[in-house]
Amino acid sequence: MTDSLPPGPRTPVLLQTLANWSRPTSFIERARARYGRRFTVRMLGQPPMVMVSDPEEIKQVLTAPPDVLHPGEGAFILEPVVGPNSVILLDEDPHLRQRKLLLPAFHGERMQALYGLMEELTRKELESWPTGEEVELHPRFQRLTLEIILRAVFGLERGAQLAELRALLTELLTFSENPLSLLPPLPGVLARVGPPARMRKVGERVDELIYELIDERRAAPEEGADVLALLLSARDEDGNPMSPQELRDELVTALVAGHETTASQLAWTFVALARAPRVQARLRAEIDALAKPGAAGAGEDYLNATITEAMRLHPVIPNAEPRHVKQPFEAGGVTYPPGVTIFVSAYLVHHDPDVYPEPYAFRPERFLESGPGTYTWLPFGGGRRRCLGAAFAQQEMRIVVREMLTRYEVSALRGGGERTRRRSITFSPARGARVMLTARAAAASDAQAREARALAAAA
Repeated sequence: MTDSLPPGPRTPVLLQTLANWSRPTSFIERARARYGRRFTVRMLGQPPMVMVSDPEEIKQVLTAPPDVLHPGEGAFILEPVVGPNSVILLDEDPHLRQRKLLLPAFHGERMQALYGLMEELTRKELESWPTGEEVELHPRFQRLTLEIILRAVFGLERGAQLAELRALLTELLTFSENPLSLLPPLPGVLARVGPPARMRKVGERVDELIYELIDERRAAPEEGADVLALLLSARDEDGNPMSPQELRDELVTALVAGHETTASQLAWTFVALARAPRVQARLRAEIDALAKPGAAGAGEDYLNATITEAMRLHPVIPNAEPRHVKQPFEAGGVTYPPGVTIFVSAYLVHHDPDVYPEPYAFRPERFLESGPGTYTWLPFGGGRRRCLGAAFAQQEMRIVVREMLTRYEVSALRGGGERTRRRSITFSPARGARVMLTARAAAASDAQAREARALAAAA
């Protein structure tokens, strides 16, 4: 049956797996150049995977009936981390039930309640950053976004619980850099040695801490805007609360989905901004205008467009949630048999010159001219499975970009180009987003000095 699938790379499965890990963007770009907007790739331990990037086919995939394509089953590789009850891994009626329970916790109004927390933690983090020397932004953004998500999810402010969770989750994040993190669970004795065994022990301790927190909060309910408080009060249509196992899986999902993704997206945003002083200047003018007394009417159109463009240029999740075919499915003239997995490639459609002219250029103005398309801008996936935390992530990015550019000018280093590195299912800057930060007051003083020297020379 798979002989009828679209053509794709003919190299051995092991080599395709290694290429997809070590050179993920060039691997799929070469395949598209040779085979077009639809091609089949094969990876170790996974069913045949068809990459699609034609907008019309993307629409067909994202709007397919939930009993025909199973996104949850397509993302099975995440189960060891997020657990079997995660909304990411559920399909059909169980997915709908869980999504309804989660929606109130991630509603835009709830996110606004966390605005002050995000702003406070961002300002505290940025105060200590060095200037006038090379700075690696990605690990710093990881530290910041982990702090924000821990506080937003659990409501923890300080203490041993927060400190231990922070340390354990940082260790789990380090494991995501290992290619083993993308393989199915190893069998038998192999699962009891080396990094996989260590990560299992770390995961078990994370679970212990989370179950302790659930029990504590259930025993002494309290009002709060944090995700745990809202999920503890959630009830389904029959009036039933979420079980401890469901709560655990959704809390871990929120931590995983809301931490590394946002950190990498911020890192990529400043990689782009460091090489775009014109964009920085326009952003800073907009930010300064908003900060002035009586700034009513001033908006953040350019800031929003900049973030939208950064997510287009560097989507940290390169594919929408994969769809596992359960019933024969037709798209673009191809009929896919059960057992195949379809990947909607956000990265490839974002870099399609027929969709985005000059696709490798960082040009926020394109999103002032028109908003992002439903089936052509996919950093949060799409269809019924669009990321619940999209509003949270975008709000967090607006705050961080605004605070960064209020304090610093960001400059690229010589020879500081960043290739893409895979961290589990995310794409991040391979060199850590290394830039130079200059305090804005110092930058303004330097500019005045240069102007004075120029005037003196002219005289």
